[in-house]
Amino acid sequence: MTESEFNALVDQTMEALELALDEVDADLDYESGGGVLTVEFDNGSSMVFSRQPPARQLWLAARSGGYHFEYDEAAGDWRSTRDDTLLRPFVVQQMAQQGGVELDW
Repeated sequence: MTESEFNALVDQTMEALELALDEVDADLDYESGGGVLTVEFDNGSSMVFSRQPPARQLWLAARSGGYHFEYDEAAGDWRSTRDDTLLRPFVVQQMAQQGGVELDW
């Protein structure tokens, strides 16, 4: 995967996540810039999504730990390098656990 293909996939993922966050009824804020998307929950915790071009990975820092995801073309989603979990269902689960947020993504 080229760097431009990687960046396009990350951009698509971040944009889709932002659209899903816009639909959430819970009190949360998010900020995007410089390849990083930070979601702040009303309980004071946050989740940080960041692109890692040299590794061609999308990283997630959450209260439960740090996670690295590589794009799985067959699945059409990012897959955890730790346990093969797909990004979207993992983020939905983490948002519920960490911030009590129901995310439809």
